[in-house]
Amino acid sequence: MCSEKYTFVFLRHGESEGNARRVHQGQADFPLTTTGRAQAQRLASAWAASGVSFDHIFSSPLLRAAETARIVAEALGFPRERITYDPIWQERDKGQLTGLPFASTPPAQTSPSLYQPVGENGESLWEVHQRATEALRRLLSHPPGQYLIVSHGGILNFVIHAILGIPPQPHQHTPSFRLPNAAYIAFAYFPAVHRWHVLGLCHREAGGFPCV
Repeated sequence: MCSEKYTFVFLRHGESEGNARRVHQGQADFPLTTTGRAQAQRLASAWAASGVSFDHIFSSPLLRAAETARIVAEALGFPRERITYDPIWQERDKGQLTGLPFASTPPAQTSPSLYQPVGENGESLWEVHQRATEALRRLLSHPPGQYLIVSHGGILNFVIHAILGIPPQPHQHTPSFRLPNAAYIAFAYFPAVHRWHVLGLCHREAGGFPCV
């Protein structure tokens, strides 16, 4: 197999104030909590101790992801000014559900049909799927190397689906990849043979990748 490859590490941000309050965050700009900063720092320190490095870091510009990216970059000695903040990595727009508690949201409002906007004026599942595939295309427009992407659980699930060839479908019918705060999933891609390898799905803030 050709040795030229991409390594993509998709990292969900640390705990945010919206996570702690258990509300629909969408594209609202919730910062990290103290716990969230500690989660990011533990992961970053473990990566630094393991000699993990990246050629580039891409991040959602939303506070909870951007702060996570900066914490990791600082621990790894990666210049903050070289982090690329791209809105394509923002969380799904939840429309009028944004800021509402999960507990008070009827399931019918959170799992509409494939093409119906969520929260009246948010993104439909199909729109998020299109954004995820474009985000993946942009990543593959860069030269092979090792890349960290700091983003959000919802959009990252759609990117994983795109990688694995899972078609978009209503939430109740599609697999969901659990990514707790500061969890990450790592993939390798070999462009010469168009093959993806799953390196690991890590829930704990420890160790390098692939994880065990």
